[in-house]
Amino acid sequence: MAEIDQELFELLDGNDLGKKQHEAMMLVTMTEEGWPHPAMLSVGEILAVNRTNLRLSLWPATTSVQNIRRTGQATLVAVYKGKAHYVRLSLQELPPLSFSKHPRERFAATVNWVKTDIAKYASLTSGIQIALHDPDSVIHRWQETLSELRE
Repeated sequence: MAEIDQELFELLDGNDLGKKQHEAMMLVTMTEEGWPHPAMLSVGEILAVNRTNLRLSLWPATTSVQNIRRTGQATLVAVYKGKAHYVRLSLQELPPLSFSKHPRERFAATVNWVKTDIAKYASLTSGIQIALHDPDSVIHRWQETLSELRE
């Protein structure tokens, strides 16, 4: 069974969000027309339950949600600590939570395949980086969202 490495697991474990607030990654799904559809994810929208199982919390009515419902697949692309991580996921929709504070579509993801890429001739110095406009509020929302993903 495929699994993410320890460094990526630690990025996605839901802990220390304040220290990870600048990290973002891409979730790539496939459109009906066969085109890759990239979407940005923050560390507050994905949770590594363990190294083989993740959970995603996505905004409702997005193209990504529609694509996942249709195909049950996505690829996570993350650049972290000098490595590019490509993670193929099989996804299943989780039931809605009646007590959810932030309406989201939730998915359980199984890691099917992983490629970790390190260039021999160059160093990856950063991935996608973000700057939150209101870090306290956003990190609080992320903590609530990840808490709901643990349910």
